[in-house]
Amino acid sequence: MKHVSRKEIMDYVTYEDQRSEVRENIMKIKEVRRINVGGVLSFLFENKDTVCYQIQEMMRVERIVKEADIQHEIKTYNEILGVSGELGCTLLIEIDDPVERDDKLSKWLELPMHLYLKLEDKTRIRATFDERQIGDGRLSSVQYIKFNTKGKVPVAIGSDHPLFKEETSLTSEQKKALSDDL
Repeated sequence: MKHVSRKEIMDYVTYEDQRSEVRENIMKIKEVRRINVGGVLSFLFENKDTVCYQIQEMMRVERIVKEADIQHEIKTYNEILGVSGELGCTLLIEIDDPVERDDKLSKWLELPMHLYLKLEDKTRIRATFDERQIGDGRLSSVQYIKFNTKGKVPVAIGSDHPLFKEETSLTSEQKKALSDDL
């Protein structure tokens, strides 16, 4: 997986001038990379372009100008991408009702350990995740996870958590996008 380098990052004023065009392009890239499972889990498979966009947005919103702070953002967001053979993604647990969301985020504490990508030969590749995102009694509704497919393109993504068993097959466009990243 290619990572974002410092030379690819614009200062936030220059970025602001180009933001509309950049955003339009990134939304097209994200569209094929967003995969919904069971109407609740939304996986956004990140790549160099989407991560660069996130860095630019953080710099814009927080008015980041110090070089050390810019380098920190680059390092932090590049971690999402992983290394060669891995696919990194942002998982959003999308439950609109706050009471239902709180209940499920408590009951689904072990959800990250039950997420998988399925390969053509039916092998399941388990997610690796940042344990700092799981609290004592509640899961965060945003997770950064990786799947080490060893360069193999997945055909499906799912959960085998006892309280949430769902799987979504990837479209040919989604498989191609993920293949391009590997």
